[in-house]
Amino acid sequence: MSNRIFQSVIVQLKDSTDRVLGVMDAEGGVVACSDPALLGEKWQEAALKVGSAYDAMITFNGKTYKALSGGGNYYEYAVFVSGEDSWASSLCGMAHVALNNAKTFYEEKHDRSTFVKNIIMDNILPGDIYIRAKELHFSTEAPRAVFLVRQVGHGDVAAVDVLQNMFPDKLQDFVISVNESDIAIIKQISYNTTTEELIHIAQSIEDVLKSELFIKTVIGIGTICNHLRELADAYKEAQTAIDVGKVFDTERSIINYENLGIGRLIYQLPTTLCEIFLSEVFKKNPLDSLDQETLFTINKFFENSLNVSETSRKLFVHRNTLVYRLEKIKKLTGLDLREFDHAIVFKVALMVSKYLDSRETHLPFSG
Repeated sequence: MSNRIFQSVIVQLKDSTDRVLGVMDAEGGVVACSDPALLGEKWQEAALKVGSAYDAMITFNGKTYKALSGGGNYYEYAVFVSGEDSWASSLCGMAHVALNNAKTFYEEKHDRSTFVKNIIMDNILPGDIYIRAKELHFSTEAPRAVFLVRQVGHGDVAAVDVLQNMFPDKLQDFVISVNESDIAIIKQISYNTTTEELIHIAQSIEDVLKSELFIKTVIGIGTICNHLRELADAYKEAQTAIDVGKVFDTERSIINYENLGIGRLIYQLPTTLCEIFLSEVFKKNPLDSLDQETLFTINKFFENSLNVSETSRKLFVHRNTLVYRLEKIKKLTGLDLREFDHAIVFKVALMVSKYLDSRETHLPFSG
């Protein structure tokens, strides 16, 4: 339990009374108090008195005490008020309600965050999800979206605080630090939330981190899940979105798993199968035989939907020049990019090649 939570409540209550009020722990240590001079003092005898009458309000040594509810027949904290009169009892009762509510809220929020983190990290059995959710009064069936925010370069610990301020509903939305660079955001959404709205949320996250902390990020979005047990899969999808986007769509900083297309399939293929595919497609000459200008022309041709006139206009070349280049590509590879089937094969081959290059880049050095 954070003592800051207790102190925050005490500060709000002290304006309503001239009595000293505060909280001590089970060892008698004063952890929060309207009189800062008492902080850190040890009242071991008072702690024993409270422990011997757990459910009752007691008076001892000029103060009135009442234990805050805990688990079983023990207490972790007790509220105290100066005085042993009826007003002290009334004030102690009111402070007890306020502090107990704050304690319950804090612990429920903390437990819920830990619970959600265990789900997305696969650290809890599926059957236990139902049991724990019931204990925490956690809705198992509600639409939720998972965003994975990856900080590019050096991570900033302040990013978690900034994102928690963006998502203030602590009982429905969760900002979870996964590691030094990754932060998972689990947000409860409405049933009619669209993909565009999820992209807009991700864009807001990116803009806030960039403007407030000058952090560059890549954000992956998993598919919307309607049950708690689906959160782990949605989190993995957000991870995959970032990893696949890093290979096939390096220009984008927000990647939705549902929009990965064929890149997701290629990413899951074994490298040996990819190598066989490339050797079969480029029987005449390997892909490496094409120079950078030719590859640039090919990519522009794909970007403009295989339209010769539009591509030549974008490349600032004569239409006949582009046709000549396409004929040269056909001669080198055996594939005519003006034919739809050939174009598909070539496009996939380019993506497979890019995937293999990324795998080689990340392979550990073996000397």
